[in-house]
Amino acid sequence: MRLPSRVVTLLAVAALPLALSACSSGSSSDTGASAKPAKEQNPNAGLLTGTQLKKVLAPASAFPSGFTRVADGASDSGSQFLPPSSRKTAKPDCTRLEGTAWIQVTGFEGGVSFAQDDYVNQDKTEEITQEIDEFQGTTAKTVMKELQSVATECATFTDTDTHAKVKVMGRSTAGLGDEAYTMTLTSGAWETGTTLVAARSGNTVITVLSTAGSDNGAAAAKKLTTRVVGSLKDKKTA
Repeated sequence: MRLPSRVVTLLAVAALPLALSACSSGSSSDTGASAKPAKEQNPNAGLLTGTQLKKVLAPASAFPSGFTRVADGASDSGSQFLPPSSRKTAKPDCTRLEGTAWIQVTGFEGGVSFAQDDYVNQDKTEEITQEIDEFQGTTAKTVMKELQSVATECATFTDTDTHAKVKVMGRSTAGLGDEAYTMTLTSGAWETGTTLVAARSGNTVITVLSTAGSDNGAAAAKKLTTRVVGSLKDKKTA
């Protein structure tokens, strides 16, 4: 689960202008010209903060009847951006696919901003989670590419709780953002499987986990992802 204690400290550095004067050979006149430094591009331009992403998350009314929000499962990065995390290139920890912040299985800690929350049914036997991460540059595309690699590398792994064998099936999914990928986790030791959906919209990656229903959580996961992708589009075009 993403920790709300991950906080960025922004340092403002002031640069002193350097005046340059040029004198032409054989002339006593000063050109008086000074070069203006190029304006540094903001790598977070166009990205939403955690505070803004929190409003994009689907509300309680979007979840099945009987599901309630887990208080300590909600967190976001606030109004400031976090430092971008570099990808860990070690073999993926496949057991992360069972956690709420399963995007970390790609080797990335997360985006420069994020928001997430979790919902469970009354018996706490079913769970649906949602997370939104904003990434700089082309990192969001890299995250999606790595997820497809994870599906292959984690085709089978051992569950940390039951120590049972888990099978992972991955497939590209149309109709959700710019691109989307779905993974289904099943095990003979589980009553029902888990569906994971990752959808990219520009620099944003939305990740959903669902164990709700008798279809390995597939319908609930797709419905929630569709809702969040739509809310994100509305937010960024407002």
